[in-house]
Amino acid sequence: MSFFSGYQFFVYLIILLIPAAVIGLQGKSLRMYRMILTALFIYVIYRDTPEQLAYLLVYAVGAVCLVKAYTLVRAKYGKDRRLYALAAALSVVPLVLSKWSGLYGGTLFSFLGISYIFFRVIQVIVEIYDGVITEISTAQFLMFLLFFPSLSSGPIDRSRRFVEDDERIWTCSEYAELLNDGIYKLVLGLFYKVVCSSLFYQLLNSVFAERYSPLYLAGYSYAYGLYMFFDFAGYSSMAVGTSYILGIRMPDNFNKPFLSVDIKDFWNRWHITLSSWFRDFIFTRFVLDSVRKKRFKTRLGCATAGLILNMLIMGLWHGPYAHYIAYGLYHGILLAVTEIYQKKARFYRTHKKERWYRVISWFLTLNAVMLGFLIFSGHIQETWLMVQAHF
Repeated sequence: MSFFSGYQFFVYLIILLIPAAVIGLQGKSLRMYRMILTALFIYVIYRDTPEQLAYLLVYAVGAVCLVKAYTLVRAKYGKDRRLYALAAALSVVPLVLSKWSGLYGGTLFSFLGISYIFFRVIQVIVEIYDGVITEISTAQFLMFLLFFPSLSSGPIDRSRRFVEDDERIWTCSEYAELLNDGIYKLVLGLFYKVVCSSLFYQLLNSVFAERYSPLYLAGYSYAYGLYMFFDFAGYSSMAVGTSYILGIRMPDNFNKPFLSVDIKDFWNRWHITLSSWFRDFIFTRFVLDSVRKKRFKTRLGCATAGLILNMLIMGLWHGPYAHYIAYGLYHGILLAVTEIYQKKARFYRTHKKERWYRVISWFLTLNAVMLGFLIFSGHIQETWLMVQAHF
């Protein structure tokens, strides 16, 4: 059994969300029930893979110790960059072990959800360094890390926002609205994942599999992009809906991404919590540090370098494989070129609000995005190997 997948999971979920709705509609705190449900679902999901469960628990305990230790160090020694770098590096080690061991066929420190838990740990460390977080409850930090709706694939929440909701007791009318929105998001996500995602998955396998002509590659890129959207947006919507019912207003992850009018607009609509995390903790910090150290002659040069670096790291986060790295580099270059064009081109400033321009820009963006999905899928790599085999 896995999160938001399979008949058995949804039976458990629906039955166990009913008491949450009853508690919430009575205007009582859902905090304890959230903790019980999270522990229960972690046990049920990971019980058939005891090694993963052990890794998860070790990682969670290690993260608590690291955050608590760094909080004390930060209070005593202030903004020491070397100690900050050490804390950040220690938080990254398990993720690197997991990703790179997979490259060599191993499963060292690998468990479902490590990629997303990592974001929560490093975010807290960064904000402790900034002085934004001066203390954090162990229980709340563990709930922030392990809250089951978002454990395996996000969305990526922020600790201070999560803690605010965790401590809040909703009134009956407030919770009724939250419950209504949560049920809607849960049902919509279920429709996306079970119906729409399955449809495009079947299309990929029945029509476009093992066909490498340009026409089929174009069709594959669209089918794969739509499959990715409905699968991931469906999962995210179900996670958000479930969290709403449990009294946590988890942020949405998608906002009509295929209506984007440029690639910057796309990344403001696609996997929003991931792109905003990278923007806040990689891009912005790189730009500010580069401006302070005068690494670049112009702010535009600094921004374009930051965009490429930002997306390259995002590609590596997906895994140390050529198609993921190429995907990150591809989007980094697209974003950099878009930034230069929008800052420098008089044509853009003159026509950007005109309907014809926006339609053409949307069409070009959509096709650029679909090409990106083709790169992400690794299908181009398979195509190249087929070409080499025939020649």
